[in-house]
Amino acid sequence: KQWYQRRVRGSGKGIMYDTGGFSIKGKTTMPGMKRDCGGAAAILGGFKAAVECGFKENLHAVLCVAENSVGPRATVPDDVHTLYSGKTVEINNTDAEGRLVLGDGVAFAGKDLQADIVLDMATLTGAQGITTGTSHGAVLTNNAQWESSAVAAGLTSGDMVYPIVYAPELHFSEFKSAVADMKNSVASRTNAQCSCAGLFIGSHLFKDGFTPTQ
Repeated sequence: KQWYQRRVRGSGKGIMYDTGGFSIKGKTTMPGMKRDCGGAAAILGGFKAAVECGFKENLHAVLCVAENSVGPRATVPDDVHTLYSGKTVEINNTDAEGRLVLGDGVAFAGKDLQADIVLDMATLTGAQGITTGTSHGAVLTNNAQWESSAVAAGLTSGDMVYPIVYAPELHFSEFKSAVADMKNSVASRTNAQCSCAGLFIGSHLFKDGFTPTQ
């Protein structure tokens, strides 16, 4: 199929406010976390623009909206969650919350909306700024054509992006857990941390590791 004949699903991180939860942020890093819904806002804005431009193909926007706060029903470290994909996650950092809602979002896009292409957007991790700087977003994908297309679109629009390493066979072991399918945060912050954050989300898109089912 040509790209415009495929079922395209956008999934966006919409953490309306991120305190860090019980792995709480400090007084200098918490202010401004009202912007942690930027991914969902971008997906919604892109969806609106596509419709207004006359896009006629099969397009959905999945907005993964939540708040990360402290309370009696909040997630705590050592919890084990079963995500919508059916995979279990041991929580070792409640401030790595966006990947949890996005894991559910991409699983829903794949299972319920039968996506051919899933576009995920998020203010996912502070490691992105270390990896690609403040002027370029990071692109992580299992498709070289889409990687090139994203870079080209960024140069055209001014919203510049740069590819980061996609190597689940080398990096996904960072999430190894003794009690669940995976942890939600890496063991080492010096081993492609930005790529690892995206790999966590991708692991919930496919039933068998990172192998497409179709």
